[in-house]
Amino acid sequence: MTFLEDEGRKYFLLYLRPIINGTGNYYIESRTRELRRTDVIVDYRGEQYVIEMKIWHGEEYNKRGEKQLVQYLDDYHQNKGYMVSFNFNKKKQVGVREIRIENKILIEAVV
Repeated sequence: MTFLEDEGRKYFLLYLRPIINGTGNYYIESRTRELRRTDVIVDYRGEQYVIEMKIWHGEEYNKRGEKQLVQYLDDYHQNKGYMVSFNFNKKKQVGVREIRIENKILIEAVV
């Protein structure tokens, strides 16, 4: 069975919907001014959250995802963004970490 990014987004939104219900909105694959497609944008209680989702394909692929998220943050004039990585390796390290790239803070969650 192949797990696609779209499936991961659906599971994430199933979790998110009850939290933002009536208090916020989310947008899937919104386009930036440079016509790049973001995975999920959440508007909640006056704040905007830019979320990138990836399936783990190694460290190099992950680094590209981080750079992509930094570009989205620039497009949306945000300093903090979120990345969810779906990792199916048996020896993966799950958890949340904070990293800094350029002047941005990225919160990465590995599940």
